[in-house]
Formats: sequence, C-alpha cells, structure tokens
Amino acid sequence: MLKRRIIPCLDIKDGRTVKGINFINLIDAGDPVELAKEYIKQGADELVFLDITATIENRKTLAGLVERIAAEINIPFTVGGGTDTVEDVAILIKAGADKVTVNSSAVRRPELISEIAGQFGNQCVVVAIDTKFVDEEWIVFVNGGRTSTSLKTVSWAHRAEELGAGEILLTSMNNDGTRSGFSIDITGEVSRNVNIPVIASGGAGSMEHFREVFNNTGCSAALAASIFHFGDIDIRDLKKYLKNENISVR
Repeated sequence: MLKRRIIPCLDIKDGRTVKGINFINLIDAGDPVELAKEYIKQGADELVFLDITATIENRKTLAGLVERIAAEINIPFTVGGGTDTVEDVAILIKAGADKVTVNSSAVRRPELISEIAGQFGNQCVVVAIDTKFVDEEWIVFVNGGRTSTSLKTVSWAHRAEELGAGEILLTSMNNDGTRSGFSIDITGEVSRNVNIPVIASGGAGSMEHFREVFNNTGCSAALAASIFHFGDIDIRDLKKYLKNENISVR
C-alpha cells in the first residue's frame, strides 16, 4: 500500500469556504486562499476545491478563484463543480488544477469520463460519488446531493473505473459534517471493488476516525473539511498520531 494521503477540502459557495451537515445548513468557514496557504504550512498532501453550487446554479467553476489558490500552493490540486465538457477541464487546468472532479455531469453522460481521460490522462479524472444509505442500499445522488438516482454506488464506481477514472472521491452523505466517523462499510466495499485509489470523505471528527478508515478499508486517502477549517485538528499533529499508530503517511 502506498503512503496514505491527508486531504483538506474547500467547499466553495459565493467565493467563500462553507461547511454544512449532511449537505445542508451551510456556515461560513473562511477565505479559501488563506485556508489553502495554511494547509500548505501544515503539510497537507493535496487540496480539493469543490464549487458546490455550480451545477445547481447551472454555471461553471470559478476559474479566477482557482487561479488565485493555485498561485499559493505547491501540492496536487483537484477542482470540481459544474464541469460538463473537455473544454471546461482545459480552462481549469490552465487556471492551475492538476486534477478535475466530475460528479453529476458524469452520471448524466458517462462518456465524459473517457473524453477527459483521453485528452488529459486517467490521472486527471477524479469521479466524485455522493452516496446515501436508502432502503438498505447505498445509492448515488447528484446535484449537490439533492437528487437521487437509480445507480448503486459500488457498480457506478466500477463503471467509472472502466471508463477511465483515475480516482474515486467517495462521500457518505449520511456521515457528512456529523463528525461521527467515516462510513467504513461503503468505503471498504468500493475500495475492494475497484483497482484505483479511493478517497474517503464525510464524517471525520477525530484523529481516531482517520486511523479507523485507514486500518479497516483499502482507501488510499482521507478527506476532511470542518475539523481542519475550524482548527480542531492540525495536519502535522494528525500525521504524527498516524505514524505512531504504524500507519504510513506522506
């Protein structure tokens, strides 16, 4: 297993970082550029930027803000929100993104995954999956978690890999913002069923939660937002803790 990665996530609305619980009740969490600079200092392995209302507002990701953040960081930078075409990806890469996430647009038109991979390489395509446990099944949701689909989470992750995805960003909507821990069951299941890296997301509330998800699933990275934004956990301390727990981190 490669060294595990710790990834802060900037959920962006109206140019500010926000955080909610179960994808609703958003509160302001600070200036994204300042937060990005702080995470570089703390030793984050990568940074994810999600323009969370771009799809519902039917607009493109804020390329100008992406550019401002990219100018301040020197780690891999993944950007998503409202990306529907290869041209959209080209704009984001020009603005400084290393990888691009697709979510609703890939569900609507799965061949988009192959088109981006064909143009920019598999390593550029991160398929973000928002999943919720409904009627005893993990189901894929789109439109910022507002709309359920008929897709089962594990089979969609497997299909995304077949189409050329280089990575899966898996967010458990049930756990998101609750600080009750990552969803071990669906993260483990997806990790076992694909051969590409899986980023666990949704529910981080303590250092122990990172230990649990790394020890009990095959995920290669864990992503969190509020615990980093509000200073509850410093990434330096988290990495020291994980190393003491014999978990190999970068």
